[in-house]
Amino acid sequence: MLVPLFILIHVTLVFTTGALRNLNHMYASNDSVENPVELSLHQLRDMPPHEQITQHFCIQGWSGVAKWGGVSMQTILDIVNPAPEAKWVIFYSFAEGSDGGTYYDAQEIGQMSYHLTMLALDMNDAPLNFTHGAPVRLRNESQLGFKMVKWIKGIEFVEDFHDIGSGHGGYNNDHEFFGYRQSI
Repeated sequence: MLVPLFILIHVTLVFTTGALRNLNHMYASNDSVENPVELSLHQLRDMPPHEQITQHFCIQGWSGVAKWGGVSMQTILDIVNPAPEAKWVIFYSFAEGSDGGTYYDAQEIGQMSYHLTMLALDMNDAPLNFTHGAPVRLRNESQLGFKMVKWIKGIEFVEDFHDIGSGHGGYNNDHEFFGYRQSI
C-alpha cells in the first residue's frame, strides 16, 4: 500500500477547549483553561528545551532507544493553566484512523506533569521525520506506544471524554477494542 507523502509548510497547534471535536474549526474556548493559545511550530521551538533519552518497548515485540527533543508538557500546562475540573487532555492528529475519522487519544492530565511527558519536535538531534510523527508528536513514557499520538494538530483540555468520538477515550478504544474488531 502506498502512503501519500505530503509536506507541511506551516503548522499551528491549538491548545484550548471546546469545539475541536468539529475538526473543521480549530478555534474554541471555555472555562477549562485560563489561557487558550495558538502556538506555531516556531513558537514551540523557542520555548525552554526539554530532552530525554528513553527506551521504547513496543507491544508488538520490538524495542528501541532514541533521544527526543521538544517541549515539556509541564511547560504547556504552565502556559494554558488548566482549570481544576479539566481531568483529561485530548491530543488530535492530522492522521485519519483506519476506519475513517480523525485519530485522537485522551490522556490523564496528571500524567502531563510527569518529567518524561513531552511534545517531541526532534529525534536523535534532528527534526522529526514524517514516519516518526513530524512536525509534533506526544511522548508519554508511562503509556503504550499507540497512545503517543503522532502528527498532532491540536490539544484540548476537558472534564471528561464521553462526548468525543464514541466516548471510550481514544480512536483505538472507540474502534478496535470496543468496535467490530473485538476478538472475543
